[in-house]
Amino acid sequence: MTVNKDLEYERSKCTFQPIELTYFFDGSPEKTLERREREKYFLSDPELQNNIPVKYKSHKEIYEDAVRKVCRVLYKLRKLQETGKAGMDDFTHIFGAKLGSAILKDGNPLVLHYAMFLPSIMGQGTIKQQEYWITRSWNGDVIGTYAQTELGHGTFIRGLETTAIYDSKTKEFILNSPTLTSYKWWPGGLGHTANHAIVVAQLYTQGECKGIHPFIVQLRDVNTHQPLPGIKIGEIGTKLGMNGTNNGFLGFENFRIPRENMLMKNSKVLEDGTYVKALNDKLTYGTMVFVRVVLVYDIVTYLSKAVTISTRYSAVRRQGQINSEKPEVQILDYVTQQYKIFPHLATCFAFKITANWIWDMYNIINVEMDHGELDRLPELHALSCCLKAVASADAATGVEQVRLSCGGHGYMDASNLPATYGLVTAICTYEGENTVLLLQTARYLVKVWKQAVNGQKLPVTVQYLSNAAKKVQQRPWSNNLDYFAEAYYTVAAGIIRIATENMDRRIHNGISAEDAWNQTSIELAYCAEAHCRAFIVKTFIEGVKEINSISDQLKQVLFQLCELYVIYWVLQKRGDFLQFCSMKQNDVQILQSRLEELLMAIRPNAVGIVDGFDICDEILNSALGAYDGNVYERLYAEAMKSPLNHKSVNESFEKYLKPFLKSNL
Repeated sequence: MTVNKDLEYERSKCTFQPIELTYFFDGSPEKTLERREREKYFLSDPELQNNIPVKYKSHKEIYEDAVRKVCRVLYKLRKLQETGKAGMDDFTHIFGAKLGSAILKDGNPLVLHYAMFLPSIMGQGTIKQQEYWITRSWNGDVIGTYAQTELGHGTFIRGLETTAIYDSKTKEFILNSPTLTSYKWWPGGLGHTANHAIVVAQLYTQGECKGIHPFIVQLRDVNTHQPLPGIKIGEIGTKLGMNGTNNGFLGFENFRIPRENMLMKNSKVLEDGTYVKALNDKLTYGTMVFVRVVLVYDIVTYLSKAVTISTRYSAVRRQGQINSEKPEVQILDYVTQQYKIFPHLATCFAFKITANWIWDMYNIINVEMDHGELDRLPELHALSCCLKAVASADAATGVEQVRLSCGGHGYMDASNLPATYGLVTAICTYEGENTVLLLQTARYLVKVWKQAVNGQKLPVTVQYLSNAAKKVQQRPWSNNLDYFAEAYYTVAAGIIRIATENMDRRIHNGISAEDAWNQTSIELAYCAEAHCRAFIVKTFIEGVKEINSISDQLKQVLFQLCELYVIYWVLQKRGDFLQFCSMKQNDVQILQSRLEELLMAIRPNAVGIVDGFDICDEILNSALGAYDGNVYERLYAEAMKSPLNHKSVNESFEKYLKPFLKSNL
């Protein structure tokens, strides 16, 4: 393999060993070795490789090829498990944004089976239900999905219209879709893949509605795969991306299921129809919190791919002159290009460290929940909501910005940037639309702000509000990381305080609490974002400080990336810092100069940093970002895969062009 000379030079001047960074991202050298072996095991399989680019296939072909591949992947995973080299976790991880998106480039029709169907059963089913359904899933009888969103309702799950009415005479629930808008819409794998679903519906028993509850519903015959009587099911059509995911619709007409098919770890319906309420209605948060935390890891992967592509391409691409008397320069030498890419490079580290932190918190609280301790669940729920919202929005913006940094070639599917954008921007709306999630976090923040004002003790991630409520005097502005973390929290507290005061003022003036919330909702969503950014900054700073098992050279690079991330967002939100902190106008210019210094400091190591992500070419799937840097040769090779290039004269010439040209019109 001949490597582009510019990339060779970039790698030769890197101040640290990229493999160190790989070990940091993976967790250890052993985990890196295990990951690489796993990638080779799957990516070297000819049956899992793509001979024809996805964009040249029909929607039907994309889905059918995805089913073929996913079956092959599961077969190989089971072979690994037989040898003791794979566990249940691998069945989830294999379908993630890294290896999963390399094999199944336009979506996976079984992703919800492993990411939501099985976790929901584990989180909300009784021990007996878990044993029965997990066994059936493992034996291959059951392929599941998670059917919550409806055509007319998404994140507002209390508004779902699907009904499950209990019939005590037959000890069954009767499911109905009373309106077109009550049809389930969007669940992955629902169209033609799943034969079962966890269906979220309004529970009615003894003539009363008890709110939404989850039910396991068989949709298709396990042998013929034909839809069962009373089931209306199909696929919703093509989308911006994820067209192999087989998103579907689902309607019910007097469809009966056994009472035992209601997931009853928390709430229950007894045989006579008596409803037993859960001890805490927040117990149902578990599955959604799990999914949102996992999504942040996927977001890191998608953004890492995008910045790897744009960084390598920017080192290879030569365009224009900085000095008219010198040759054309690498576009990575332009400070504007560095500004387009490097803050998003830093974001990969910020989100990775934050995801690790909240994943540990999730596991701790999950154990506490099993022991009946639910005090910290609202804190975790609020954090997972805003983190998913902010991370997905920032990553979608980041992927689009680095795509633009690649000029026209970034617009080509061969760059893999359009597909990456389609995958990451989808996260902005699924598992909770971002604005709604921010408002859920805001509801929690308003509550704890009032607790702080009343002198109550607060959970650890919102303790900063106590000092703000006591009006503790701010320290003078200082340009160092410790002070920046404090300043971010000062901003968040100020925005939360004003939003709460504005809402209370509206209520005092006679507006209902509900209308006051709506009229203040722009500020409320913004305060949730500010809280999240403060949390990310603090976690990033503390995370970098706590890393000890790396060289001084790599640690210096991590501090540079951390400082760049922190200063970038101070400048993006400078109005907030001028309003709520002791920041002065002159500090803005100092920070701007420091940001430019950091761009210059990161520039020599940029290629080494993305090499440290260790994303192999098969996963990167980009003519612009391959390790060898042979951009133009790869672009030409990809162009020659177009069906339009199989013949030198397209048949449309004889059919249409030639008759038109000869018509003398």
